[in-house]
Amino acid sequence: MADVKKIATRESYGNALVECAEDFPNLVVLDADLAGATKTGTFKKAYPDRFFDCGIAECNMTGIGAGLATCGKIPFISSFAMFAAGRNFEQVRNSIGYPHLNVKIGATHAGITVGEDGATHQCNEDIALMRTIPGMTVIVPSDDVEARAAVRAALEMEGPVYLRFGRAAVPVINDNPDYKFEIGKGVLLKEGTDVTIIATGICVEGALSAAEKLAADGISAEVINIHTIKPLDEELVLASAKKTGKVVTVEEHSVIGGLGSAVCDVLSEKCPTKVCKIGMYDQFGESGPAAALVAKYGLDGDGIYAKTKAFLA
Repeated sequence: MADVKKIATRESYGNALVECAEDFPNLVVLDADLAGATKTGTFKKAYPDRFFDCGIAECNMTGIGAGLATCGKIPFISSFAMFAAGRNFEQVRNSIGYPHLNVKIGATHAGITVGEDGATHQCNEDIALMRTIPGMTVIVPSDDVEARAAVRAALEMEGPVYLRFGRAAVPVINDNPDYKFEIGKGVLLKEGTDVTIIATGICVEGALSAAEKLAADGISAEVINIHTIKPLDEELVLASAKKTGKVVTVEEHSVIGGLGSAVCDVLSEKCPTKVCKIGMYDQFGESGPAAALVAKYGLDGDGIYAKTKAFLA
């Protein structure tokens, strides 16, 4: 993997905002004193008149973003996921979700790959929180290509969108001419017959790696990238579950309320299937290097392989 291009999706976020600025003249960007980390500083440098630093006041930033949306602007409000979704939940719910305003939330530094910042900043609950807000679209890109496509797609749709980006550099896996991003549509990356592995975000690359290891054992794994947690691509999930009869979900997030729960919701209602959810099991993260934490909690290729093997046994 040494020769594989890697880029953090937060970098992709900042770059995408600049790329989209001319096509969307009403695009404005707000940040809560973290522009260097969220990479919205890239937009600030290119379009200083369309950038607003709201200081360390995320809830106030949300209110400002809501107000701008009522005036015809398309605001992106940005901070770490712990603050954008966690500290901000009431304001996002009542000021953006309830009136269904056209505000986009760029949440960076999500999950355990925040690394040395430790458990307080490793937000493993944000997908669950945002899923519960009526009308909120929730997107978790897997790489640079997908992140940039997601930002543009969010701008093209009307209504609130939560976009989840990571701190650590991750391999680019969607750099091919056939790739197409569509909100609410999953991507079938590999066909299989014995088990379906449904992954999101940084775990998609690990799921592909695990599928290769399973193939060496004679196990055919289907791999699906679900970049849009809400609305979920129910058609793809159901078709694959009916084919393989067993489903594994993988996410850098709590197994409570995230991708695994979304998949189980639809399967339990429309196609009862045995499911193994891989993620954070009712626990907080801890301080440490991002790669070491991903390995410790079984979210890398080796961990997904081992847990899938145990599940199938």
